[in-house]
Amino acid sequence: MRWSDGRRSDNVEDRRGATGARKLVGGGIGTVILVLVAMYFGIDPSLILQQRGSSLTAPTETRQAGKPPANDELAQFVSVVLADTEDTWHELFRKNGKTYQEPKLVLFTGAVESACGNAQASMGPFYCPMDQKVYIDLGFYRDLKERFHAPGDFAQAYVIAHEVGHHVQSLLGISEKVHNLQNRAGKAQANQLSVRLELQADCLAGIWAHHANRSRKVLETGDVEEALQAATSIGDDRLQQQTQGYIVPESFTHGSSDQRVRWFRTGLDTGSVEACNTFGAGPL
Repeated sequence: MRWSDGRRSDNVEDRRGATGARKLVGGGIGTVILVLVAMYFGIDPSLILQQRGSSLTAPTETRQAGKPPANDELAQFVSVVLADTEDTWHELFRKNGKTYQEPKLVLFTGAVESACGNAQASMGPFYCPMDQKVYIDLGFYRDLKERFHAPGDFAQAYVIAHEVGHHVQSLLGISEKVHNLQNRAGKAQANQLSVRLELQADCLAGIWAHHANRSRKVLETGDVEEALQAATSIGDDRLQQQTQGYIVPESFTHGSSDQRVRWFRTGLDTGSVEACNTFGAGPL
């Protein structure tokens, strides 16, 4: 991916090295697992904590966030990708008579405080709609390469673009509508709504890639394959097979590998927000 000459975003908060993050208590291992899954895929974890009756300990003091150092290549890469999503979504919102509000991206190590609660590094990247921030421990990229077998800088960019896709959903009011429907739905229907929300975020990530490449020629040979491998690696079916040895489709909350690839490809090929209407689609 061509990125080194790209614009750096001013919306990156570097909290790496901060101390005193809270711990999840009171929910037991079941709650911990649910929160891990939810935050990894960008779902507001406070919804689960409220349902499970978990509580949080009081926060302790943390150091003030700063900007990532110029010699930190991976942090600079994240800053460039975030800036590129800003440029893309500003233009798309403007064409539709809307104003894009840029999210912040928080770099952290180990654990971090968000308006949605506490996050541990093992939970992976997530978006918190309550403070409109994307959170990522850069160590996740090592897991993406080694655990999920999805190496490459464009695979890393796809992760950021997916979380920014959740921000776009929040700005458009989609996330709130879905969460309201989930609160009134049974478990199976709530899961299906979650799948459609996640697949739409994949599609929105594809839209970013489409416009970024058309305007700024960021893609190199093999980049698309990197993103598709990342989408494949984090499908519900693949993760369930790896963790429990069998697949339960009705329990999917984020979509199968094939579905995630299909909807990312839809956004990439069309560049159209209208094409990302996963809620109006029949078969996903």
